[in-house]
Amino acid sequence: MNELAFFTNQELIDELLRRQTFLGVIVQSDEEHRERDWGGDKYFRVLFNKNLQAAEASRLLGVVADYMDRNVC
Repeated sequence: MNELAFFTNQELIDELLRRQTFLGVIVQSDEEHRERDWGGDKYFRVLFNKNLQAAEASRLLGVVADYMDRNVC
C-alpha cells in the first residue's frame, strides 16, 4: 500500500505535539512568509507539549540560540 497522504502544516504540528516521544519545541510564524527577505518585525509562537515545562523549553531555546551564534555564519 503506497498511498500518498496530504496534511496541513497545522495537522502535522498537532500530531507532533500529541506524541509522547516528542521532546522539543516548535517555532511557528504567526503569519505566512513567502518572500525571501524579511522586512519589519515578525512574530512567532513557541509550541511545546506536556513533556517539557515552560522553563525547560526556554532553556532549550537558549541552548539552540547559543549554538547558532557560535556555529552558523
